Amino acid sequence: MLLFDMRAVETKAVQVDAELSPQDAIWRQGDSVPAAALRVTGRLSPAGSGGFYWHGRLAGDVTLPCRRCLTDTTVHVQDEAYVIFAEAGSDEADDPDVFVLDERSNDLDLRPAVREQWLLNVPAFAVCREECKGICPKCGKDLNEGSCEHIPPTLKTNGRT
Repeated sequence: MLLFDMRAVETKAVQVDAELSPQDAIWRQGDSVPAAALRVTGRLSPAGSGGFYWHGRLAGDVTLPCRRCLTDTTVHVQDEAYVIFAEAGSDEADDPDVFVLDERSNDLDLRPAVREQWLLNVPAFAVCREECKGICPKCGKDLNEGSCEHIPPTLKTNGRT
């Protein structure tokens, strides 16, 4: 569960131990969505008048195309997160790194903060393996499966194929 009653958290910290599904409505088109449920843990604490602080960890896998051969590869992503939530209209709410609480709700939803932390940590590029040879720029053959006639002889003798 990533939705907390702020009234309960105002008096004492709560443990966060939940999963965020890849099918959750928080994900938007174009997001690097986790391949399976994203693990979210940590502690949500009161932080002054009307504010809250979440210190936690997120971990999951994402499937990305290899930047060399374009085959899908799975990358493990994990990070430690430090997030501040503040009431609308407070001095802290002007900070772009602070999540503003919905003044019409008694609930604090961690999902937008988790989504942002996830997207900041997913790599832009992945490589299936360090020795990946990529694809031929002329015919598109996967050079990991063997060479083609388009690879110049100098590259063949330099150990690329």
